[in-house]
Amino acid sequence: MIYKKLFFNNKFIRHSVIGKSWCKRDINLFQMGNTDEFVLFAGAFHGSEWITALILIKFLNEILVKFNYDNRIKRYLEKCGIGIIPIVNPDGVEIALNGYESAGDYKGLVKKIIGNNHKKWQANARGVDINHNFNAGWEELKKLEIESGITSPASTRYGGEKPESENETKFLVRFCENNFVKYSLAFHSQGEEIYWKYGEKIPKKSKELAILLSEDSSYKLSEPEGLAIGGGFKDWFIRKFNRPSFTIEVGKGENPLPLSDLDLIYKKINKMFYRLLI
Repeated sequence: MIYKKLFFNNKFIRHSVIGKSWCKRDINLFQMGNTDEFVLFAGAFHGSEWITALILIKFLNEILVKFNYDNRIKRYLEKCGIGIIPIVNPDGVEIALNGYESAGDYKGLVKKIIGNNHKKWQANARGVDINHNFNAGWEELKKLEIESGITSPASTRYGGEKPESENETKFLVRFCENNFVKYSLAFHSQGEEIYWKYGEKIPKKSKELAILLSEDSSYKLSEPEGLAIGGGFKDWFIRKFNRPSFTIEVGKGENPLPLSDLDLIYKKINKMFYRLLI
């Protein structure tokens, strides 16, 4: 595992496991700096969007290097730390990369849904889309799912039988409730867009920060439509805490984005990571 090689024994990084997926895979958290107040970066809510995990690992490695020689980074992290969850949905990532055999007890379900066409898999091992499973507009989103013919486990967009029905959702919710997360960013692909609102509830500084993030990356500010209007982590975070949260849709193309896009994507959004630490 790349985590072990890079971070597990580093004295500046605190590693913990916030929970386990349905297939008993760890949901890893890496923290630097102030753990009483920090910015949370979370990726790979969707299996085929695994490139977002690599982006977050790249950022963690970069800030670790800078920490050794850049006093500004040290000051930032003393004031406001960072928390990084590279992969919220580890089962989904494994399925997208390696097929239904990676789904453990749920491989029969996954095989029935997608057969060998696994590369576009978004959901967790139980066929629930994690970013449709948070308790924010879930009921309204469920109606839209049904209208679209999505009524049972699927590779994408099925929000489950009830909000927070999934391990991955529950553990992320519990973690945020038990810690002071100043801001949160959920990384997805693709579109080069930033979503920053949920309904009419706009936390203080959200618009200001959204504009700065857009300027840093040249990503456009957007508002969700259709089956993206609720149920997501960003929506829940804003509703629950009334603090800024953003969905960052990295890159352009068709999921899964190729690994060859990684460096270009990271270069374009690099300033964004440091913006919220200042």
